[in-house]
Amino acid sequence: MDCAERRPGQGAALSVSGVFQGSLDIAAARDLAHHFLADAQAVHGLPVCQSAMDIVQLVVSELMTNADKYAPGASLLTLDASGGTIEVSVWDSNPTPPAILPPDPTRIGQHGLEIVIKLAHSFTVHRTPLGKRITAAIALTDDPLAGVL
Repeated sequence: MDCAERRPGQGAALSVSGVFQGSLDIAAARDLAHHFLADAQAVHGLPVCQSAMDIVQLVVSELMTNADKYAPGASLLTLDASGGTIEVSVWDSNPTPPAILPPDPTRIGQHGLEIVIKLAHSFTVHRTPLGKRITAAIALTDDPLAGVL
């Protein structure tokens, strides 16, 4: 991780960002998400259920793994918490949208985005002038796993 910035947003919005490069930094990105949510809960009173904490770390891991695998250079992770949700955004330098494959229980591997999309309230891909940004929104207090399995 090259840097991490914590900044309060408007109202109850909280945000943190970090620049990561390489597969070893994926664990650091997960740790950033964990510490951000733990601090948001302890310091700012933001309600965060344990399943949401786990899901956010999984989403961060999957999105950062894809960025590391398919895009050269560093990736930017931003976490924005407000209104009972957290948006996990990952920017990378590859402008090509990810291949979102249909569910296939016989396929070995490549289920990461399928899982992220299933767990997220919303999932978007935006091309940027220097690559793309993928954003997944996760509920912090609802049971995100209800009705999924």
